[in-house]
Amino acid sequence: MEAWSRLKLGVGMDTVASLSPLRHGHLPSSPAACTTSRPSPRLLKVKQRSSISSSSNSSPGAGRSRSWSRASASASSSAATPPPPPQKEKEKDLVFVAGATGRVGSRAVRELIKLGFRVRAAVRNAERASSLVQSVQQLKLDGDATISPVEKLEIVECDLEKQPRDGIAKAIGKASLVVCSIGASEKEILDVTGPYRIDYMATSNLVQAATAAKVEHFILVTSLGTNKIGFPAFLLNLFWGVLCWKRRAEEALIASGIPYTIIRPGGMERPTDAFKETHNLVVAAEDTYVGGLVSNLQVAELIGCMAKNRRAAYCKVVEVVAETTAPLLPMEQLLSAIPSKREPPAEEETEEVKPTEPKPDEALGGDQAPKAERPLSPYTAFLDLKPPSSPSPSPPSSSSSVTDGGTASSTLALDSNANGIPGSSNASDQLQGEDDKTQQRPLSPYTRYEELKPPSSPTPSAPKT
Repeated sequence: MEAWSRLKLGVGMDTVASLSPLRHGHLPSSPAACTTSRPSPRLLKVKQRSSISSSSNSSPGAGRSRSWSRASASASSSAATPPPPPQKEKEKDLVFVAGATGRVGSRAVRELIKLGFRVRAAVRNAERASSLVQSVQQLKLDGDATISPVEKLEIVECDLEKQPRDGIAKAIGKASLVVCSIGASEKEILDVTGPYRIDYMATSNLVQAATAAKVEHFILVTSLGTNKIGFPAFLLNLFWGVLCWKRRAEEALIASGIPYTIIRPGGMERPTDAFKETHNLVVAAEDTYVGGLVSNLQVAELIGCMAKNRRAAYCKVVEVVAETTAPLLPMEQLLSAIPSKREPPAEEETEEVKPTEPKPDEALGGDQAPKAERPLSPYTAFLDLKPPSSPSPSPPSSSSSVTDGGTASSTLALDSNANGIPGSSNASDQLQGEDDKTQQRPLSPYTRYEELKPPSSPTPSAPKT
């Protein structure tokens, strides 16, 4: 039963194939014979189911012996199986596209390959991907001509509606970007549950798997009118409430925490790929339009631009139409004009650590010692060096006399040392004298000299009688 559960989930196919000789002697025992006999993994599942069902009709004794051998083999295989390796980082150039055979998805695959990305195209049936492979083969890449465009394409069978979340996460693999362009088909218009199963449940399963796989960005294509009632977009809800279910898918993506971009295009049924030659793209904020037309190719080109410029499309909801009167502008400029719901992370260039230049102390081989602060005055570095001071007048002596010219015979006493710096002859005396002068300096110069009086205003004389 354990092997049957593994087989039913599609997990551990190599282990099941190695156990098959123990169950059935008529199956080939060599691995080469097993690989050559299975055309595809899907056919291998069908064969294993039929062989197991036939083994259930065998004798009871043989069943007990086979169950014992099956249990021992499963125990030995589980003991010999090494633990799974840790998940590596995502590959920036790998994109997972859901709905790759649709009108938008197939064009998005080709645009991504043109831009140099590798694409994992998820389809429910690999036989339906033949037209996609043929269209990719006809591409002409601008880069190396030796590389075929098909080498950048990988077809993955993945049913988003029925497959468990772990299986979808394995299908995503190391892809850093997920593009979801699935939707209920108009051919099944009588299916009441179609919009609920495809537009909501399948998209929600992909969002949960992308969250578990730690995808770096998620691009979801929905429709106009998912959050705004208006004519003619609201008429789409006649298709079993498809806009309501698309809105539920948008809410699931926003609540997941993955960096996202939601594209709400206008009507894409009538415009052809030549629509872009006469109608220029218009990218507006959410809940701006309720009607308009845009081609599938223009939406696919916008997806490719978002894959290249994920920072410009970070957490934004954009509505896309095409008009003849709109100016022809680069898509990067159109995206940058839309406000983001979250603050984008810092660019990787700012996170790089730049080598610091060595300090003067390090260049001389010294340790990183704290550098001494430079003094404000050079005189503080030398005790004997003092700034020049203006000469101070000495108090008048008693031996001063007045000459015939009316000038004082006494002169101001100036002391000078050998260096010509005014002051005392000794440095210590000069320092002490400066301190004394600073402490005994009067507040007014007129108090120092008795004969020096401040000028006074003339006092008016008393009136004569």
